[in-house]
Amino acid sequence: MMKQLSHILASVFLLLGSALQAQEIIPETYCNPLDIDYTYMVYNSAKNQSYRSGADPAVVEFRGEYYMFVTRSFGYWHSTDLVNWHFIKPEKWFFEGCNAPTAFNYKDSVIYFAGDPAGYGSILYTDNPKAGKWQPTASISYNIQDSELFIDDDGKTYLYWGSSNVHPIRVKMLDKDDRFLETGVTKELINLVESEHGWERFGQNNFHPTLKEGYMEGASMTKHNGKYYLQYAAPGTQFNVYGDGAYVSDSPLGPFEYMKNNPMSFKPGGFTNGAGHGMTMQQTNGQYWHFATMALASNSQWERRLCMFPTYFDDEGLMHSNTHYGDYPRFGPDHPTKPGEHCGWMLLSYKGRTTVSSSEMQIRKSTSDGVEFDIVEMPLKKNDEGEIISEVLTDESPKSYWVAKANNDEQWVEVEMKEPGKIYAFQLNFHDHESGIYTRVEGLRHRFTLEVSEDGENWETVVDRSDSYKDAPNAYIVLNQPVEGKFVRYNNVKVPGNNLALSEIRVFGKGFGKKPAEVKDFTVNREEDRRDASLSWKPVKGAQGYNIRWGIAPDKLYHSWLVYDVNEHFMRCLDRDTKYYFSIEAFNENGISEKTEAIEVE
Repeated sequence: MMKQLSHILASVFLLLGSALQAQEIIPETYCNPLDIDYTYMVYNSAKNQSYRSGADPAVVEFRGEYYMFVTRSFGYWHSTDLVNWHFIKPEKWFFEGCNAPTAFNYKDSVIYFAGDPAGYGSILYTDNPKAGKWQPTASISYNIQDSELFIDDDGKTYLYWGSSNVHPIRVKMLDKDDRFLETGVTKELINLVESEHGWERFGQNNFHPTLKEGYMEGASMTKHNGKYYLQYAAPGTQFNVYGDGAYVSDSPLGPFEYMKNNPMSFKPGGFTNGAGHGMTMQQTNGQYWHFATMALASNSQWERRLCMFPTYFDDEGLMHSNTHYGDYPRFGPDHPTKPGEHCGWMLLSYKGRTTVSSSEMQIRKSTSDGVEFDIVEMPLKKNDEGEIISEVLTDESPKSYWVAKANNDEQWVEVEMKEPGKIYAFQLNFHDHESGIYTRVEGLRHRFTLEVSEDGENWETVVDRSDSYKDAPNAYIVLNQPVEGKFVRYNNVKVPGNNLALSEIRVFGKGFGKKPAEVKDFTVNREEDRRDASLSWKPVKGAQGYNIRWGIAPDKLYHSWLVYDVNEHFMRCLDRDTKYYFSIEAFNENGISEKTEAIEVE
């Protein structure tokens, strides 16, 4: 009897072990733009422009946890892991929310904060940010925009500021122990040098037909190994080339030297563009992260989102962020070896055939000159079965969007992907179409379900948020276990706004086919204006797109530009007097090719 029982128990344990082995361990990931409940904006409400935005993040670690302050959000967010953020509504705050905020954790005893939209230098402070109880100091100065408060290890306090296409970044010293009163004269530090630095030139892709001066703004200070890294944003928040550069000094007052691998944070290509006007903070485990602003710029040029990239200091002390595949799923901050790096899940849904329940309108937009949009309203199309076709929901453009005729449970979207794949995650990018909301509103909910099918007839519900209380305008959802499928169906219940509207449905995972071959005949030619370069290569069979990498040395290819469907590219973002090295790789839903050997370009 005992022997039989032993055999039975052994069989049970064997079955349990097999079941556990079959369960894939899914890593924690995140995806840019960050999935938080962005606030509807007050400014432009006089024009009846209703849209969410999040920009100019200031993130601090305080007593082992994290707080994120964002322009005009009427509060701030709290997190224990840098991935899951929860909004805190403070008891006292600036009337129109903060503007280009700054925050500093002083010796884990108190957080200091500034960012009055009126430009006054009032500084708030608290030792209990979770409770939202803040105290103000008396006003210390005026005409301060895009401020950065920095307190050095010796207690000396500095205020950096500036937002202009003419004036430089400035600094003044303050007395932390006497109401932050000024103790010294104002000093001018750095300004843009567009004639030398191509990435600082104003405009989409660093080109504008009339305006030549970019905006320098968003000063931020990071101290590392005794060096002071003064970061700044250029050339304009609404552009794909919005990035952050850095100057380095041995003193917080300068003189500062331009960092030769600039910009240190740059993401001009792909689905969501821009990685500027941010700040760099250190996680409790020592890992640095750069939080920055991405341009959505569909309803308004000031419609923006937030991003987060791992940041490093190399053997020369050069500061740089990893933005490669910057809007694909990335390992979470607590990953033991690759925090913030692309996790290997590819885009399965690109150019998938899409049908929708109804269509009020479908709009394709692009930025023309930084003020106006090129707008195309697409005609209604139907397939042979009489279903309405959408061509804007899988095109990898956040500016284009579809609007349903209603906002109810009769609205749906069905995507047939080009090839089947193993699905790990989704990103749903909702669009604000005449939502009629102009400030922070609590209780907003995105309710829906997601289904997956292999044949388009038999469906499995893989996500059920039909009764969710989560407000998720850029919902990033990872499955507990991957599922195989070729079709994805979004079923609406109700979301904020008068109509269901979406800009993009993105499906991530691993295809079952072959990754592309290595790119051939890659050439780079610097133009007469050495800030410009033209690139071309031979198309690779089966490639969705290409990731161009470049940098100041073969082992320092810190920059990248991701493009779809083309085999040539023109960039205007190089520094005039810098020698560069370039490489390229092809990618598709199955993976990424080998990189080409880096070529030297004088």
